[in-house]
Amino acid sequence: MSADHRALTATEPSQLWQAALEFLRLRVSREGFETWLTPTRARALHEDTVEVEVPNSFFADWLSQHYAADVRAALATVAGTDLKVAFRPRDAVQGRIRPAFGSTARPPTGGGQTRLQPRYSFETFVVGDSNSLAHAAARSVAENPGSSYSPMFIYGGVGLGKTHLLQAIGNHRLAARNGAKVYYAAAETVFIELIQAIERNTRIEFKNKYRALDILLLDDVHYLVGKERLQEEIFHIFNHLHDSGAQVVFTSDRPPRDIPTLEERLVSRLGSGLVVDIQPPDIETRMAILRRRAAVERIDLPEDVCYHIASRIKTNVRALEGSLVRLLAITSLQAHPLTVELAEAAMDGLVAPERPLDAGRILEQVATHYGMTATALCSEKRTKQLALARQTAMYLMRSILNLSLKEIGQHCGNRDHTTVMHALDKLDQLKALDRAYADVLRALTAKITGGNGG
Repeated sequence: MSADHRALTATEPSQLWQAALEFLRLRVSREGFETWLTPTRARALHEDTVEVEVPNSFFADWLSQHYAADVRAALATVAGTDLKVAFRPRDAVQGRIRPAFGSTARPPTGGGQTRLQPRYSFETFVVGDSNSLAHAAARSVAENPGSSYSPMFIYGGVGLGKTHLLQAIGNHRLAARNGAKVYYAAAETVFIELIQAIERNTRIEFKNKYRALDILLLDDVHYLVGKERLQEEIFHIFNHLHDSGAQVVFTSDRPPRDIPTLEERLVSRLGSGLVVDIQPPDIETRMAILRRRAAVERIDLPEDVCYHIASRIKTNVRALEGSLVRLLAITSLQAHPLTVELAEAAMDGLVAPERPLDAGRILEQVATHYGMTATALCSEKRTKQLALARQTAMYLMRSILNLSLKEIGQHCGNRDHTTVMHALDKLDQLKALDRAYADVLRALTAKITGGNGG
């Protein structure tokens, strides 16, 4: 047996698997991670194989087919050596059959299968200028569900804490009122449940499960794009819960009206309550997040290492914590001291090299925000959505890069300077009159420039 394998054999499997999960969290979609990887746990480490327990054989098959390569890459990265993985269904391990997720049996609520993770709480959420409003509103909802802001809609970029606040609401309510019917789900999970309900002819059970809730926490509703049947079900579920005085909280990567191809009546419902955003944290907040995570892990994090990580990762809290977890895993598994050099090595592959701040970067960010390509944004098409996206790009090129009207026009499909001038004047007025759009401009500006408020 090699020295690496002897060291791994002495390693706690759960520690190794947790480090691998933190690495995977940055590599797979939010929906995929929460649905397929969150319910897993490490059982044992035998020689060069990590044995991972999953809810049932369906999970085992799906993970083997779709995530095996990603999992092996994550394990190799955090362990420093190649490892195999074996997914073991819990029903096989325990010698009994467990119903697959989405079966006709209704999962218990109020402290049962709420899909909430206890680590997400208001106490572990680091508050800064970028998220203080969302945090305050979430606490208000948790303390007075159904009365303060229902629905509540939280939007912001990837990894900024939307899921944390969403689950903190549920955990706070369960602690305050034992037996509360609280359920958290990613939109993709609801989609899978709906498909299973249609296949099994159990749509009534599907509807009743959601309509009986006191609080529904629905994550990543931009996943509803293009899924008309699911949009219809969510619309009717929301109406029922709203009429019964229940609390509904949604999250997305953009405000309701900017989610493309979403039905107008659903957009209206999503935006009918309080809509708040989360911006990328400034460097002081990022360093506070790292210190908080290090304290949880009972690690003394040197100030220069903390600053180095925080200065490199500016717009994604999940990537920030993931880099620290990976760094701690390396120091634990390979007995290296915490240094700036090791921190840089830990971030290798997690942090993309910074691109120059140019017109191309602005076009890409604006196009992504509006759910289109940069090519489409610069095309001759003149739909309402395309026109707004194009004018937004022009405005940001002017405000961030201070380009001339001629330069802006060239970057946006060779428009003439009068077209650019008209766009700038129009958006100045829109920004002054429409607070939601002003928030969009602010969010895009922070994302494009790196969100570095420090």
